[in-house]
Amino acid sequence: MRHKCRRINGTLFSIPHNTRACCRLDCFTAMGYVQKTKGVLKCLLCFPILLCVLYFTSPSLRLLIGLIPMGTCPLQPGQMVSLDNTVDVSLDLWSRRDVLTCTSWKAPVIWEGMFDPNLYDEVHKKRGTSVAITVFAVGRYLDAYLKAFLNSSEHHFMQGFPVTYYIFTDVPEKVPTIKLAPQRSLKVIAVERYSRWQDISMMRMKTIADTIESDIRHHCTHVFCFDVDQVFTGRFGSEALGDSVALLHAYYYNLPKNIFTYDRNPKSKAYMETGDFYYHAAIFGGLWKNVKALTEACYQGIMEDKQNNVEALWHDESHLNKYFWLHKPSRILSPEYCWDTAIGYRSEIRVVRLLWATKHYDTLRSP
Repeated sequence: MRHKCRRINGTLFSIPHNTRACCRLDCFTAMGYVQKTKGVLKCLLCFPILLCVLYFTSPSLRLLIGLIPMGTCPLQPGQMVSLDNTVDVSLDLWSRRDVLTCTSWKAPVIWEGMFDPNLYDEVHKKRGTSVAITVFAVGRYLDAYLKAFLNSSEHHFMQGFPVTYYIFTDVPEKVPTIKLAPQRSLKVIAVERYSRWQDISMMRMKTIADTIESDIRHHCTHVFCFDVDQVFTGRFGSEALGDSVALLHAYYYNLPKNIFTYDRNPKSKAYMETGDFYYHAAIFGGLWKNVKALTEACYQGIMEDKQNNVEALWHDESHLNKYFWLHKPSRILSPEYCWDTAIGYRSEIRVVRLLWATKHYDTLRSP
């Protein structure tokens, strides 16, 4: 019996010649099965993306997702976290049973109610701790955000400690004059303005690393790197200091991992199949040598991607998440340290220490 082979939607079917007419219905049935299978697979692949879109656009869905429990600290009462600072022995991990207060690698996650702020300040002052802030105010971002960022920082960030602001801008003459408290100073550093905001965001990694090597390391023990479009609204103090500090992203901290927007492109150096948390690049910090290592590694990954004509999904944030996956942070800040009121009410957010400023991306990011 002769057979005729026919390919239907990529599937090869062998059909007897003298029975082709009889089995035509079976061919259409097979075709329908293939189409249905493809449709189901597309739905499964699109579901996390759809859920993520709905989460950002639907207040009611965000409210429901806020009811998802975070999980609890895997340590038992009486067990201690790995001591990032000697004063961490005073952390009360079980004072906040409504949130995750430590990680699987025993790093603390800092929430209101876990620490004595006066004790942390006392210990760090005895140690001679000093802090550098790096912030980029390029293009329209300087006029829109820098003054509010600096003024609010003077009221809430590391009060009583030596602080040096490193302001990176393409228009140094427009940096506002701010009345600084004792032991606080400000340095303005001119940088190039790139045509795309994505390049500004990514290339800051090299600038930070270079400035740590040339200047910061000689004057400060710790470094915190901030986005400028934020406003301090509460204590952001010495309890946040650590060897390597990451921040839980306010929009992802209690979502399942398969929703996290890691870079899924295997061609990118930022590629991740999975991770621990989703970290926000709006804030990261630590000892100067550790921040230098982080920024150098992220910059190297960014440049390798450029050579391969690849760009990570969320630019420097994707590379930062990859770095913290490979090099676990020794301290994690809760979303209290960078919150967005658009998320709505969350009972676990007892205090807001830093607030997202109103975003105007349509005008600020245009050429």
